[in-house]
This record gives sequence, C-alpha cells and structure tokens, in this order.
Amino acid sequence: MNQSAYREFCRNVPDLPVFVQDWYLDAVCKDGTWDAAVVSENGLTVGVLPYFLKRKYGFSYITMPLFVKHMGPFLLPEKRELKHENRIYGELISRLPKVDGFKQDFHPSAANWLPFFWAGYRQTTRYTYRLDIRDADRVYDGINRNMRRNIRHAETLLQVDSNGTPEELYRLNRMSFDRKGLQLPYAMEQFLAHDEALARRQARQLFFARDAEGRIHSAAHLIWDRNTAYYHIAGDDPGLRQSGSGILLTWRAIQFAADTLKLPVFDFEGSMLPEVENIRRQFGGRQIPYSRVWKDHSPLFRLINAIRP
Repeated sequence: MNQSAYREFCRNVPDLPVFVQDWYLDAVCKDGTWDAAVVSENGLTVGVLPYFLKRKYGFSYITMPLFVKHMGPFLLPEKRELKHENRIYGELISRLPKVDGFKQDFHPSAANWLPFFWAGYRQTTRYTYRLDIRDADRVYDGINRNMRRNIRHAETLLQVDSNGTPEELYRLNRMSFDRKGLQLPYAMEQFLAHDEALARRQARQLFFARDAEGRIHSAAHLIWDRNTAYYHIAGDDPGLRQSGSGILLTWRAIQFAADTLKLPVFDFEGSMLPEVENIRRQFGGRQIPYSRVWKDHSPLFRLINAIRP
C-alpha cells in the first residue's frame, strides 16, 4: 500500500481539494479500501492518483466513494506543466492495480486526460457551477432579479442559524430524496462519520432556516478546503418548500464563504439535472467542466455496466 507516501504528499501540497485529503478518505471510504498510485523522483513524491477499490460479485473495480465529488491525478505545483503531466500521468496509470473496471470524476484542475486516452480510457465531460466570491456585493448583483426578490421575501419569514444537529440535516436531506421517489444513497451512520471528520478539522458549517414556530424549512451542509467552499448537501421539508428557504440558505452559505472564510471560490457541486442547473445559473454560477474517465478491463464487467439501469 502507498498510503504513507500519499499522506506525506497531502502534508506537502496544501492546495489539494478536501475530497482527496487522507483524513477525508479515511472517513468516507467504507465497504472498500482506498490507496493511491504514486510517482516519486529523487525520493520525493511528485504525483499521486488516489483511488477507492471495491469488490462485489467477484469483481474488483475502482469507483467514487460516497461524499467524494472529485478524485483523479494530482501533482506537485512545480510539475503542473504539460511536459510533466503527460509523463507522470502515464506512470500513474501504469501503477494502478489490475481491476475489472475504473471510473472516476476528475477534479476540474485535471483538464488533461490525454494520457488516459492513450491508455485506452474513455471520457465524457460533466459540469459543476462555480462563483468567484472575492466580492460578495458583486455576487449579489449577479443573481437573477427574481431570485433576489425570493431571497428578500424568505428573509421576512425565516431566521437562519447554525444551531441544528447533523441528524436534523440528514432528516431533511432524506425528505428531499423521498419527495423525488429516490433512495438516499447513504445511511445516517455514514453521513455522521464523514460530518464528524469535517467538524473535527473545522472544515464544515451547518445552516438551518426556521420559521417563527421553530419549524426547520431547509438545511444545508457547507464544506471547504483552502481555496473553495462546496455546497455539499442540502434538504427541504416538502410541506414548507414554498417559503424560499432553500434559496435563502444558498445565499447565506455564499455570504459565509466570502465574508467569514475569505475564500475566493464557491462550488455548487453540480448539477447536470436541468431543474438544478437552472437555479445554479440564476445565482450567477459559471459552468466549469470536469472529466468522467472510465475503462472496463473485463468484457463481462463491461456487459454488466451496459445493461445495468
């Protein structure tokens, strides 16, 4: 295993996204194991490719863990040039374990997937939405006029605080999935373990929108690293959605990231869904591409993926 070299890399590269920090992977990589392909030069780790390995139905495959938006290759700052990327990425690929399948959503900074193409991998482009929040007033001016009106209306009905519990947020999140007829992909215990790891490192904040009767209309989970705040998880009470609470919490999370955390970037963590994309765009979010990269090494694994709904 290369976890020790990877942990040292995390200590030496402070701009790594929160999703690939070693302590975060420790918390979220359940029902499988995480490790990393590592390339070293002169005793120094210059490139890594963290991965989550699962085994199921006789197959072993690399996939995305719960609560992880991006993985992919990462390099030392001085190696982030094309001439180094192609060589180091190629070495990282060669050091991945032999598996039946590989699928990862790369971080937007890993725009060069050409070495993976040369190695027989495939790619599709996906999108998240981001805001430059170095000027919060400018961000507010960039929000759609109707959205700003909804924010002001919600502020007359609701108070926003951070006094709720992770369990309450999970309950609201589950209610949102239930309303759409979808199964929540994680249990409360899994959510709480990852939330506890974030809270221990002061890398998350909870937001709750309540009315005068104390009812929680919406809840949101903001997480961050040294460069970016992520609107990570949210949920609404289906019977109280018309208050505009979800929109209000989004704005308050943006304000917190800009004014309190002093971060330059706010990431909505997607979405590719038309109804969600529309809201992100109305907030002034800028479309940011990232790559989903995959390869099926086993013909049977490829067939199962093709017929699986």
